Amino acid sequence: MSSYVRYIDRTRDYYLSKGYDKSYQWAHFEEVPFTPLKKPLAESRVVLITTSDIGIKGVELNNDETMSVSMGGHYSMPADTPIEDFYSASHGFDRHATTLEDVGAFFPIGRLREAVESGRIGSLTARFHNVCTAYSQRRTREQDAPAVLERCREDGAEVAVLTPV
Repeated sequence: MSSYVRYIDRTRDYYLSKGYDKSYQWAHFEEVPFTPLKKPLAESRVVLITTSDIGIKGVELNNDETMSVSMGGHYSMPADTPIEDFYSASHGFDRHATTLEDVGAFFPIGRLREAVESGRIGSLTARFHNVCTAYSQRRTREQDAPAVLERCREDGAEVAVLTPV
C-alpha cells in the first residue's frame, strides 16, 4: 500500500485549527488556458518555477524588493548553480512525511539537467524562478505571476515546469 500526504485535507484542518471561520479557499478555474507546444520538447527551452522555499547557500536571494516569504513575492536564481548549493530552510512542510535533505524532491533541477543531457528536452533557461505565495491568490495572480512570466519571456522559455510546494 502506498503512502502519500493528503495535503489538501491537512491544509483545511490546519486553517480550521487556527480559528479561521472557514478552511483555505483553493484557487479554482472553470477554464484553464492551454497552449500546445510549437515544436518538439527535444527542441524546446524549459524553465523551472517553484513555490518551494529554495535558496542558494551563501547567497542573499532577496535582491528583488518584491520578495518576502511571509508577504509573498518572487525571485530568480541562476540555473547553472550546482545542485549541492541549493537548500531549503523552510519550516512549512510535513516533517512526518518528508524531508528537505533531498532538494530534488521539491526542486527537480537534477532531473531536468538529465533530460537535457539525454536529448529529451532542448535546453534550460538561464534562470529559475520562485514565487512565495504566502497564501495570497490575488497577489500571485496580479503581481508575481505577470512579473515571472515577463522573466520567462526574457529568457526565451517555451515550456514551464511548475513545482508547487
